[in-house]
Amino acid sequence: MRTFDFSPLYRSTVGFDRLASMLDNVMTAEQSGAPGYPPYNIEKTGETSYRITVAAAGFAEDELSVESRDGQLVISGRKPEGEEGEAPVYLHRGIAARAFEKRFQLADHVRPVAAKTENGLLHVDLVREVPEALRPRRIEIQSANGTRKAIEGEAEKTVN
Repeated sequence: MRTFDFSPLYRSTVGFDRLASMLDNVMTAEQSGAPGYPPYNIEKTGETSYRITVAAAGFAEDELSVESRDGQLVISGRKPEGEEGEAPVYLHRGIAARAFEKRFQLADHVRPVAAKTENGLLHVDLVREVPEALRPRRIEIQSANGTRKAIEGEAEKTVN
């Protein structure tokens, strides 16, 4: 079992503590043998949209929870506690209905916008919305002869 010490990273950087914490969390999860239950897919559905699909067979909508907190998306499922004597007697149990919690680290400006269940799958749609202040902006350059050039992306235009 390999372990990595990230303390030198904490000592020599400023403002990257979130990145170091993410690396530490990933390494801890891999070493602890975190189970792959339930299976899930992450797909890119558009230029700035994503979808996480979790196999939640056997869970009703009110038994599932989707929360966004501290830059993480937390998806969990819990079956209600049954009373004594109500538990079915299985001859073979192949459909797992145990409680689960999946955590997904969200990038900056990514937020969940919708969640729905369909055919035993839970779909969570996410979108990346970059704030106006962080989007590329147009800067005009004025030359010595009085003409102005506007730079927009990689295109260059002359404006009189």
